[in-house]
Amino acid sequence: MKLSAWKVAAAVLLFLGVTAGGVKAQETGCTNFSLQGDYAFTVSGQIFLTTPGGPVTVQREGVAMTHFDGAGKMTQVDFVLSSPNAPVPTTPPSPPPTDPVTGFHNRESGTYQVFSDCTGTFTINAPPTSPVITVKFVLSDGGASIHTIVTSLTLPGMTAATPALIHSDGHRLGRIRLFWE
Repeated sequence: MKLSAWKVAAAVLLFLGVTAGGVKAQETGCTNFSLQGDYAFTVSGQIFLTTPGGPVTVQREGVAMTHFDGAGKMTQVDFVLSSPNAPVPTTPPSPPPTDPVTGFHNRESGTYQVFSDCTGTFTINAPPTSPVITVKFVLSDGGASIHTIVTSLTLPGMTAATPALIHSDGHRLGRIRLFWE
């Protein structure tokens, strides 16, 4: 019975320590270091194209793996599919760099900034055959989750942004070890 009481007391102290630490993290806010590690994303949305035959809405679905370095730089691989009604470009762009084993587009990189209120922005400056993507995001769960919305999408060969409604949710891989573990 005494051992059980000690377990309860230890659990209460642990809970108080964790919640107090959570309050302190909220008080100090987020930084670029709050977004660090590898995140698995699901991506979904639409791109609105103007074609000679009229407007076309293209559905996009995909997954991505993004590495944030904790200091404002990021790299990414992704695999995104378009709906069958996607128009064929009149001048086909060169295919983006693709890993021959996985089929994922690779060599995507960019920069990011996390603000103290745990919101932020990142831009993927992909190779010339891929779009330039600007994103706004919100971090949750102490930086373990990220929720995004694309604010600008400039397709290859274009100078102006293409209208789009694309969002994604990402979750950090692995788990952070607590100092007492």
